[in-house]
Amino acid sequence: MSTITVSTPSPTELVLSRTFAAPKALVFATHTEAEHLRHWWGRGNPLDVTIDFRVGGAWRFVETADGKEHAFRGEFREISAPDTFTWTFEYEPMAGHVLVETFVFTEEDGRTTVTASSTFASQQDRDGMLQSGMETGANQSYAALDTYLTKIS
Repeated sequence: MSTITVSTPSPTELVLSRTFAAPKALVFATHTEAEHLRHWWGRGNPLDVTIDFRVGGAWRFVETADGKEHAFRGEFREISAPDTFTWTFEYEPMAGHVLVETFVFTEEDGRTTVTASSTFASQQDRDGMLQSGMETGANQSYAALDTYLTKIS
């Protein structure tokens, strides 16, 4: 199984990269369509998904874990399907700490690499995200995506 590669190219940037054994169009759809996101984004936990996938459209995901709700939200800024999209990302309990995240999907020999580049308002925000357990959660979500892609491919 693949794991996420994490890098910090600048004090306010975080880059995650992960490869999947599936074509780009399918991996893009699993990142942008509610019926797919529900199966993996919440690491297997119940996930309520609201998504208006268009430039200016809003999204909101509410994961229920350990008896608590964890809500995330943002707005789509750019879309060039199936190659890339950019959204804002905010964890609702920490309102005001908004990052901008661009996903790029590249395919080679039927395998797709997803690269997510996040830009934070400050190094403190970036470091807070790194210390939050985000890498573990992202690895768990993408492992769930591997399982889901196997089922739908």
